[in-house]
Formats: sequence, structure tokens, C-alpha cells
Amino acid sequence: MSTAPRRGMFVSLTVRNYRLYFFGMLLSNIGLWMARVAQDWLVLTVLTNNSSIMLGTITALQFLPIALLSPYAGAVADRFPKRELLMVTQSAAALTWGVQALLVFTGAVQLWHVMALAFLSGVVSSFDNPARQAFSSEMVPDAYLTNAVGLNSTTFNASRLIGPGVAGFAIAAWGIGPALLINAVSYVATLIALLLMRPEELHPAPRTKGRGSVRAGLRYVAKRPDIVLTLFIVFMLGTFGLNFQVTNALMATTVFGVGSEEYGMMGTVMGIGTLVAALMAARRQRPRNLVLVGALGGFALFLTIAALTPHYYVYLAALVPVGLCSLTVMTSANASVQLSTTPAMRGRVMALYMAIFMGGTPVGAPLIGWIGEVFGARATLLVGSLATGLAFVVAVLFLLRRRHWRLPSFPVRRDLTPDV
Repeated sequence: MSTAPRRGMFVSLTVRNYRLYFFGMLLSNIGLWMARVAQDWLVLTVLTNNSSIMLGTITALQFLPIALLSPYAGAVADRFPKRELLMVTQSAAALTWGVQALLVFTGAVQLWHVMALAFLSGVVSSFDNPARQAFSSEMVPDAYLTNAVGLNSTTFNASRLIGPGVAGFAIAAWGIGPALLINAVSYVATLIALLLMRPEELHPAPRTKGRGSVRAGLRYVAKRPDIVLTLFIVFMLGTFGLNFQVTNALMATTVFGVGSEEYGMMGTVMGIGTLVAALMAARRQRPRNLVLVGALGGFALFLTIAALTPHYYVYLAALVPVGLCSLTVMTSANASVQLSTTPAMRGRVMALYMAIFMGGTPVGAPLIGWIGEVFGARATLLVGSLATGLAFVVAVLFLLRRRHWRLPSFPVRRDLTPDV
């Protein structure tokens, strides 16, 4: 695009296609957070007797396909039109959650149903994530990309702010089924947004052809120590730190002894911090080393405070900075990797990013569930704080040893061209 870039927190919303996408994803993500709370509550209170191991197993099944399929899915995202691919994945996600809602409404739901559907939703997500991550760069100019990544996080975290609280009240008033059904229907908002876009105003990246595209993506990342360190940071955060689907449920049921409304409130309060961080990211023109590493250290500190507090309301208060720091790490890492990757490789690199960030959950979630079963809910949070604290120390030492080294940032490095 040849127009001079504007500035502002919501500058990407001046682009019509992105504006449609933003509001469609906002509605869809609200439904998704409602469904996640409902599914956790279904597993803990209906299908098991507060089994943290089973909750961790189901969480792992949701993310296992991402670890296995994301490199291939990234190649698919670079080979096919992302808008059409997202229509397919969003439709498949609606069908998966709709089946689970139907099983709950009919009273036929069993634990193995939830496990199978969790795995299927992970398969869908493995193809949806890289296409969705890379699609932002096709809707907005490069000068707006950091803003668009921040606003993407705003939709996700505004929905985290709204969804869990609404789910808690919906479960208390109507039961688990309606929360799941609302999510299945909410995908229609994204599909309508994609259909209403003007394809001629998109700026698709060059598509890859032939074999070896997955290996080319791995070779590209291997030559980039800046991206490798960022991937290490998000692996430690995603595998050991961001298991709140398990840890919050355990803290609610086994430590504080609260009900579904209070459990939903945990996600809502944490969403306050993440929403603030997302808005801050939208204002930021470029990712910075100090922000990313500092937020990682802050996450480890406040997660330790949350683990040790004896009071429910103090725990809620600690979740605000935990959410703020975690989202700051995620948006900084996401934007920095996207902005430093050549467009033809973006789908594959972002697929690897998502595979490492979310693919560690199949290991982390069952481990966290086992720790919760053996050592208690507080230990699950302390493991996360220790792991992310270690990542913080490693990142600081690496930066001190290589003072000239920078995390991915502007401009795109032209000296590393992809082998496609």
C-alpha cells in the first residue's frame, strides 16, 4: 500500500477487511471461552470427581495435534489462499463444538466423547492457527502489522474478559449445554466476516509450490538465533506457565471451594490484565527486547504470589498482573517473529511458532495435572513460575553475552531468503 501510515491504537480498524475480521473474531472468541469453561466444568463436576489428571489429559489432547501437524499445516497455509482455508477450519470447529453440545443436551455425553472431540478440535486448530496468524499481514500494510497483532490479542482477551464470566452465569442458570451451543453458533460471525471481505483489497503473500517446503521452513529458522531464543521463551511459557485451564479449575475446586460463577470470575479477572496488555501492544509501533524479557520476569514473580496467597480475592487480584505480563510476552514474541520473517515463509514460521508455543501443552498439561493430584493445586502454579523464571534468566544471560544481538524486529532481513 502506498499511503502514508497512520498512527493510533486502532489504526488497523481503518482497513475494511480487517475491521470485519476483528469483530467477527471477537464474537467467535467470546463463544470459545464460554465453551472452554463449560467443558472444564463438565469434566470436573459431571464426568469425574474433580480429577485433575483427566482434565490435564483432555487439555493435552486438544493441543497434541498442534504439535504433530503444525509444520505441515504451515506449509498448507503458505500454499493455499488463507481466506478460503479459514472458512473451512472455522466451519469444522463449529461442527465439532456443536456435536459436543448435542451430546450434553441429550444426556449421552461420556468422557471418551469429550476426549475424542478435544482431539478433533486440536486437528482443526493446527490448520486454523497458522493461517489465522499469517492472514493479518495480508489484510493490513506492514506498517500496521504490530498494531494488528495487538488488536488480534485484544479480541482474544476481551473475549477472555467476557466469556468465562458469562459462562459461569449461564452454567448456573441453564446448565453446561447452552454454553457449548453458543460457541458453536458464534463461528457464524467469523464466516460472515470472511464472506463479506473484498478479495481485491487483500495482499496475499507468494504461494509456495513443490515439495520440501516444511524442511525449508525449519532450515530458515535454524539460521535465525533471534527467532530460536524467542521460540524457547514461548515454549517455557506455553508448556509450564499457561496451564490456567487446569490450574484455575484446581484452585477453584480444591483450594478455595467455590462454585462455577467464582471459577468463571477467575478467567474474567485475568482477562482484565490481558486486555490492558493487548491495548498496550496495539499502541506499540515495534516489539522491544526489554518489554518482552521484562514481562517474562514479571509473569514469574506474580505467578509465585498467586501460588502462595491463602485468600480467593487476593488470588483474583494477582491474576490481573499475571494476565498482563503473559499477554505482553505473547504479543511481543508474535509480532517480532512475524515482522522479521519474509512473507513467503510466514505461514511456516508461524506454524512452527504455534507448534512450540501450544504443542508443549500435551506434555505440560498432564504433568501439571499429575502435580496437582500428588502435591496440590498450589504446586502447579509454582512449577510454572520456576520454569518461566528459568527462561527469564537464560534470556537475560544470552542478551548480556551478545549485547549486539536483537530479538526479531524491523526491518525484515533480506539476506536470508527462503528455499522454496
